Amino acid sequence: MTYKGIILAGGSGTRLYPSTCSVSKQLLTVYDKPLIYYPLSTLMITGIRDILIITTPESINQFKKLLGDGSKWGISLKYAIQENPNGLAEAFIIGKEFIGEDNVCLVLGDNVLYGNSLQSILKSCKKNNGATIFSYPVIDPERFGIVETANGKIVSIVEKPKEPKSNRAVIGIYFFDNKVIEYAKKVKPSWRNELEMSSIHNAYLDEGSLRVEELNRGVTWIDAGTVDSLLMASNFISNIEKMQTYKISCPEEISFNNGWISEDELSKLAQEQIKSGYGEYLKRVLEGL
Repeated sequence: MTYKGIILAGGSGTRLYPSTCSVSKQLLTVYDKPLIYYPLSTLMITGIRDILIITTPESINQFKKLLGDGSKWGISLKYAIQENPNGLAEAFIIGKEFIGEDNVCLVLGDNVLYGNSLQSILKSCKKNNGATIFSYPVIDPERFGIVETANGKIVSIVEKPKEPKSNRAVIGIYFFDNKVIEYAKKVKPSWRNELEMSSIHNAYLDEGSLRVEELNRGVTWIDAGTVDSLLMASNFISNIEKMQTYKISCPEEISFNNGWISEDELSKLAQEQIKSGYGEYLKRVLEGL
């Protein structure tokens, strides 16, 4: 099954004001690289190379300046605009022509995922039919969409419940077959006047083709949408990179390891950033250190 990727990097970022008054939150720095690098890398380690970035009219040129068309990393990047923050499910309506007849993986632009087993988990999900969502244990489930399971099967998905029936939050990465476009078209605005992702999940649940992949110890998920969580993400990435001497979510390294760019191409990318520790790291990757 062929998968394309979508990164939803819209929204107004009001929880990060004043830092996001003039810049998209996905362009803010998480330790040593822009936040957008993390969801982009998540798609890349899954083997997805055809990616659509959906963002705001104000931010689209900034993303294009940073990322270009993706060819420097051996991938294809396209861009689309979400005029207003009308909800996550609108991503499939905006991206319907991009998706075409393929399946799609959607990642939210402020989600940071890390874990040694993450790549194998994500790749295995590309083999599933229907839809796959991911859950992660949280201490404040009333802030998230919550999935309830029994005997390994999904019982319910409720958006920000007042009385949560579990502590398993549905996190910002989702795999869907091509039916997601038609399901998205049928979603009606919620009481928040948004097209909720939970409506799509429940459509798949009703047809019996929704499964949940439970992420636990060994995988870290951070929703970097607040000042505190953004700082937490930066500290986490800093600690891991300094202790283990390799970088997390480095698109150049992923591309090189996947055979999508050559040694000469990686060398050029390293040289362009040689005055930073990031460029020096790319040189070490090239040298096999």
